[in-house]
Amino acid sequence: MSARGVIGDIAAELQRDHGVDLRTGTSVEALEGDAKGHVRRARLSDGTTLDVDVVVASLGSIRNTEWLEGAGLATGRWGVACDAGCRVFDVNGVVTYSIFVAGDIARAPHVLYEYQFLALEHWDNAVFGGRVAAHNMVSLESDRRPHLPLPAFWSGQFGVNIKGVGVGPFADKIVITQGSVKERRFAAAYGRRGRIVAAVTFNHGKWLEYYGAMIERSAPFPPPPPGYDQVGDMKPIPARFPLPGVPTGLPDVVLTGHDPIDRGAEYRPKKR
Repeated sequence: MSARGVIGDIAAELQRDHGVDLRTGTSVEALEGDAKGHVRRARLSDGTTLDVDVVVASLGSIRNTEWLEGAGLATGRWGVACDAGCRVFDVNGVVTYSIFVAGDIARAPHVLYEYQFLALEHWDNAVFGGRVAAHNMVSLESDRRPHLPLPAFWSGQFGVNIKGVGVGPFADKIVITQGSVKERRFAAAYGRRGRIVAAVTFNHGKWLEYYGAMIERSAPFPPPPPGYDQVGDMKPIPARFPLPGVPTGLPDVVLTGHDPIDRGAEYRPKKR
């Protein structure tokens, strides 16, 4: 595994402070066992060997799309490509009208992220995506809805509640807006090209809804922090994610509506 970016470093420090021997950029090359078939050692790519009693394989998610091979659809290791209405694309990139997809394997262009294809591996994406797909299956073209979820995640580590919203790796800047990184109780916002695109909180999750609403409105970055516990010097620093590519100069896009299954997109032309 590798810890990338500012928040990745903070999370790695949290692990190490609690005694975890965290080795980023290192893989397991071989497992060795005894005559009874019990694992005893692990050989790592950095040349070291560890004595182990238990091995937990955490390989991430694998999208099961193999059964669709030969179906003439836009499928592959990253999932099944579809439009925002859950309609699947064929191998030529032409949308189908009677094949729909929802859940972890669905990859659709997101209006807030310059129409990059996103696959969201979270239960609420499957729930709301399934509802939109079912609605569009039985509706006329003019009544179909887009599925435009705002990506979100959460994790609990050593008593610290970590929550995030938006797409952090899309950003090139990050700023701590509230709280204290040292105390691991803070909020941070990600920005790109002058607008907020994501946010993350450590034991400060009550403010995440505020940041999520700003992301949906394509609000300016750095954002105005809410309430109290504000940081004195809100200075953006590089987020240290891989560069997302050349800016396209698209107009800002915002999400309208409050219900995840009743959202639409609205353009805001760039001011000259």
